[in-house]
Amino acid sequence: MHIAIGSDHAGYSLKSSLMPFLKERGEILSDFGTQSESVSVDYPDIALAVAEAVASGKAERGILICGSGVGMSIAANKVPGVYATTGNDLYTAKMSRLHNNTNVLALGGRIIGKDLAQEIVSTWLDTPFARGRHEQRTKKICSIETQSEKKSCNLSTEKLTIVEHPLIQHKISIIRDKNTTVKEFRELVQEIAGLMAYETTRTLALEDVEVETPITKTTGKTLQGKKLAIVPVLRAGLGMVEGILRLIPNAKVGHVGLYRNPDTLEPVEYYCKLPNDIEERDVFILDPMLATGGSAVAAIDLVKRQGGKKISLVNLIAAPEGVQKVHSIHSDVDIYIAALDERLNDHGYIVPGLGDAGDRLYGTK
Repeated sequence: MHIAIGSDHAGYSLKSSLMPFLKERGEILSDFGTQSESVSVDYPDIALAVAEAVASGKAERGILICGSGVGMSIAANKVPGVYATTGNDLYTAKMSRLHNNTNVLALGGRIIGKDLAQEIVSTWLDTPFARGRHEQRTKKICSIETQSEKKSCNLSTEKLTIVEHPLIQHKISIIRDKNTTVKEFRELVQEIAGLMAYETTRTLALEDVEVETPITKTTGKTLQGKKLAIVPVLRAGLGMVEGILRLIPNAKVGHVGLYRNPDTLEPVEYYCKLPNDIEERDVFILDPMLATGGSAVAAIDLVKRQGGKKISLVNLIAAPEGVQKVHSIHSDVDIYIAALDERLNDHGYIVPGLGDAGDRLYGTK
């Protein structure tokens, strides 16, 4: 397991004793400092570095040590995607994993000794998340976190853009309506995808071109020749393709097919066909709904394995859990959505959402 570890001056001694112990366990360590107990440092700086490593997926877990562990825990929990606990006893360490799925452990270097710290760390690292009813509760925490971000931050600067154009919002309301017909639903999904393309392609590079009008010559703008690819996730993503191709007819189209294993609930690939020069293209992965994020992450994985580098995800409606899932694993991917909904329900459907987009597109159940 890859562990990000850090301490302030008060936790340096305990950190120094834990690192050899962790290496003996076979863990991979990234040390974010500090490197001395004689020079005072500010614990939030260390906590931020470790927390960001965990939230971005560069490290699987994080361990932070200060005098009591409390300050480090508070600071780390300010980073979205981090769930830190102050665990200065075995019971807290165990239950924080079993029931809360914590990914950062904060320890008090002035409270616990070397032997107890090693026992606490081992317990915390080796205890699995129990899931079941606990997963439902942790999802609610994630929902609170994301909704709070939406209220207090400009999420478009955090690799998430909510396209709030009035025409798009009007059409989103219509496709949410359970009485909207299959024909209307299909047409509206294409229209929304086309309207969203104006925002998803906003950063395309332009170059000057000379144009002769009926009156005189002038300098205009033309696309710089950037290669684009759109990749729908079968089957619902197909409903978005035509709306985008109307605006970008020269874009290449790939396809990714995934289904959910009924036993593991993990996405399984059954089809993948991408343009041969995918590594040279700006890639837009299309899927109307971003729910748990599992299929989106799998689709991004597939595209990256085949050489895709500049990847964006385009969805009509997203749940906070899905956004968090994608960015916890693929922090480099821009996500474009028309609506960020409240949460997932117990069956993995977005609330309020619009039901199963594939069924509504093709009239199946």
